[in-house]
Amino acid sequence: MDSQRLPPPLISVVIPVLNEEKLLPQLLAILTPELCAAYQMEVIISDGGSTDSSLEIAAQHHALLVKNTTGKRQTIAEGRNCGAALARGEVICFINGDTLPEHPREFFKGIYQWARGEGAHHKAAALACPVYIATDERRWSDVAFHTFFNGYLRFLVNVLKIGIGRGECQIVRREAYELINGYNPLLAAGEDFDLYRRIALSHPVKFARNLPVHESPRRFRRYGYFKILASWTLNALSVIAFGRSANKEWEAVR
Repeated sequence: MDSQRLPPPLISVVIPVLNEEKLLPQLLAILTPELCAAYQMEVIISDGGSTDSSLEIAAQHHALLVKNTTGKRQTIAEGRNCGAALARGEVICFINGDTLPEHPREFFKGIYQWARGEGAHHKAAALACPVYIATDERRWSDVAFHTFFNGYLRFLVNVLKIGIGRGECQIVRREAYELINGYNPLLAAGEDFDLYRRIALSHPVKFARNLPVHESPRRFRRYGYFKILASWTLNALSVIAFGRSANKEWEAVR
């Protein structure tokens, strides 16, 4: 088919990657040409300087590939911004390389409908997603924490109108993203909260219960929920009070 006859993408899926050879193939296997055609999607992989086989895996996929050639380690905010710089869609779905939609077709269909101005949250400029651990890796502590935390975020976003959303998957109208100049590239952590906080100053953000995703439990397994929650809280408060994250660098857990 002549590519010039294809409609422009409505949705740009941006995947920031750093040494994700173990988990990236699972996400890319979902993003088939057929699924992308059905929901007018393009896929952009933004590599932060991988030294494993992530680049080779990405090159085998029907996606645009952005490479970090600076020789310096990027923040994930920089990686997302670099991917978004190539985005042509009216909506950008930032999804991490270790994150999978719970129900892929329903997930992207929901984003497609939202991008077209349909659904309960059609007036929102950004959507926050509920995040869980996949069933085959789930423990009782995962169920307890994510049930609580998703309910907590839903209350903050939909009731108190506070802009906040987990960085595993953030769905943003490109107009709103560009209006605030995207993610703050200087933030090593808390960049996800900061983006939605700034969007919410002028546009509504909503928590979309119908768009659940599953993240890898690897960070929780290494550090535990208490330590991670404390880190999230400290970084969020630091961003609000001082405009910088408490962490100087976010450790990659692989």
